[in-house]
Amino acid sequence: MEKIRYKGRGAQTNPPSRFEKFHIENLPAEVGQSGNLESIEPQLKTVFFKDDSKSVVSKNDSSDLYFNLSFNPYRGCEHGCIYCYARPTHEYLGFSSGTDFETKIMIKENSPALLEDFFNKKDYQPEIIMFSGNTDCYQPIERILKLTRKSLEVCLKYRNPVSIITKNSLILRDIGILSELAKLNLTSVMLSVTSLNKELVRKMEPRTSTPERRLMTIQVLAKNKIPAGVNIAPVIPGLNDEEIPNILHEASLHGASFAGYTILRLPLAVKDLFIDWLNREFTDRANKILNRIRDIRGGKLNENEFGKRFKGEGEFAGTIMNLFKLSCRKNNIAFSRINLSTEHFSRNTAHQLDLF
Repeated sequence: MEKIRYKGRGAQTNPPSRFEKFHIENLPAEVGQSGNLESIEPQLKTVFFKDDSKSVVSKNDSSDLYFNLSFNPYRGCEHGCIYCYARPTHEYLGFSSGTDFETKIMIKENSPALLEDFFNKKDYQPEIIMFSGNTDCYQPIERILKLTRKSLEVCLKYRNPVSIITKNSLILRDIGILSELAKLNLTSVMLSVTSLNKELVRKMEPRTSTPERRLMTIQVLAKNKIPAGVNIAPVIPGLNDEEIPNILHEASLHGASFAGYTILRLPLAVKDLFIDWLNREFTDRANKILNRIRDIRGGKLNENEFGKRFKGEGEFAGTIMNLFKLSCRKNNIAFSRINLSTEHFSRNTAHQLDLF
């Protein structure tokens, strides 16, 4: 019997959660009904839930990351990227890493207020906050709820630096706020570009902006003097690693001034979801791709150890790193992050204009 194919979804299965379910509350009906913003008619509808968490900022202790704090107004992500390392976090909510992750979205409606409370803590010392460290802060429902936009206004109000990474051109809606932040060296933006092949992107990241729109977004940001870069993430050995030079070349032509990359990570349930996708979409190449991943991961399909999980190890990992660095040099792109300022931070906001 032929399996049902869910249009516009990365995962096609919903494996069991590792954890028990708990009660969650539905959002108001008018919000839930507004969730489908894509041109593709889905077979699985997106459902939105309230998230009454009392915190919106997460701290990390990873030496692999250049930031310590991340801001996450949403949990789960409708973009549906099949490889997303954040999928297993949905299991803590009683959901699955599979189709649940991209169809059951948790929303922190009070995100801007929680962020302002965080800045007002007496022991808070200003530092870069990443929008977002887990799921995309510009996923489709942001067009309606504007939680990321309102939270950027909070960052501008307190003049706290914010670094943003996204796959969605929706960020251009907020270019006015970003321009004001950039004037004080308070922001930089990275667009994740995994491939320039539209067909591959449609299969792998079904509800993200097209590669052309992401490159255009970099161009508009750069023209407005907002530091813009490209993130090739993830690099999937045997599938998109050969695209590194072309992606960096096109990003450079569109104004990218810095770049980064990470190797594919397959933690927990993501491994089986990715293998299922690979066997479905690239039957003839699946084994080759999996073997290439094992070459970089010491014979395994995943590596959680700091220092190894993002870049891999071994000869083939070194080849990818050298290709990336050489391509950056050829295209005059820095392979380092923009240093943002913390010197402008202020809790005394009475003197600041309400620009928005």
